[in-house]
Amino acid sequence: MVDSTAPSPTLRTVRANDTLLWGMTNAERIRRIGVAQGLAPDTDDSTGPVILANLAYAFDPVWIAHLKSRPGTVVTRTGVPVLAHVRDAGERDRMTAAMLGEAPLVTGLTVIAAEAEEGILNEALRKRERPFAELLTPAAVPAIERASYVGAYKGVTDLLTKYLWPEWALAITRVCARAGITPNQVTALGSVLCIVATVAFWHGWFWTGLATGLFFMVLDTVDGKLARCTITSSKLGNAWDHGVDLVHPPFWWWAWAAGCAPYGRPLEDRMFWAVIGTMLFGYVAQRLIEGAFIVRFGMHIHVWERFDSWFRLITARRNPNMVILFAGLLVTRPDWGIIGVAAWTAISLVVHLVRLVQAMLRKARGETLVSWLA
Repeated sequence: MVDSTAPSPTLRTVRANDTLLWGMTNAERIRRIGVAQGLAPDTDDSTGPVILANLAYAFDPVWIAHLKSRPGTVVTRTGVPVLAHVRDAGERDRMTAAMLGEAPLVTGLTVIAAEAEEGILNEALRKRERPFAELLTPAAVPAIERASYVGAYKGVTDLLTKYLWPEWALAITRVCARAGITPNQVTALGSVLCIVATVAFWHGWFWTGLATGLFFMVLDTVDGKLARCTITSSKLGNAWDHGVDLVHPPFWWWAWAAGCAPYGRPLEDRMFWAVIGTMLFGYVAQRLIEGAFIVRFGMHIHVWERFDSWFRLITARRNPNMVILFAGLLVTRPDWGIIGVAAWTAISLVVHLVRLVQAMLRKARGETLVSWLA
């Protein structure tokens, strides 16, 4: 049961484990999770509530977030305690003994089995999920890193990010973690590539721009995954990454439209401004609709109903739009590609507007909107 009035627990690790995960020890990983969750390290003379973490296991950070406000709760894996929010020194000592295998599981606590199919509800995202909690051994590291990587993105996304380059991004994330490359360094490289792609599009060097843009788009996945997997997210990195994501797409579309002329497929002047106007208006309006949906209904429009999650795969965001541009370039008609992006932007805007109106009408009838993923 959630207890929002309970004092904030401290964090203590139990056992030892030298196996490295994402290039760091499990103790260091859990320390970073604690810092990110605002939990102070426990002291030997502590008598208050404590979250105990069994270093024999690696687990999704969402487990600690879930336990913070649930004193008297233990997470188990095949009956072995992995995490426990104990309320006093007596429970702490008995649970420590249980984690060391020296005593049975403490009675009187709420038990959550990590392997249970029902999982837990992620209150922040309003979706049900089953976070991982696995025995950490050298042989299990690849599978645990993959589970950590998959769990690092909690929302819905586009078809390229979901289907085309997950394995590429996972491989690059592993290399960066082991080499000590930071997420902000990845974001910096991606920002340079984004600018290079813009310049290439402007001069009609579309294949060069697409290749550079593809590398940037993969790195745009890597920096966020790396930050979450290594627990090194920062306000600067988050603002930088999201700022680049928010600002650059209109510049890419404008540069592509302008680059059609040096390529040899210029847009007629009236068509050029119609395309630019449609894309700019559609891009801004679609983002405003998404923001309004969050403010009014407390969730992203893309997680409302199954259709919305499906439409997020192909809606007129950067990655799906790049597929349209690539198709146009394949037939040596980049002008058709940018006109197609403008048309798809207009269609996507209408779909989002209709969904917003439908949600407002349902709420006006007294219905409670709940994500289909909950």
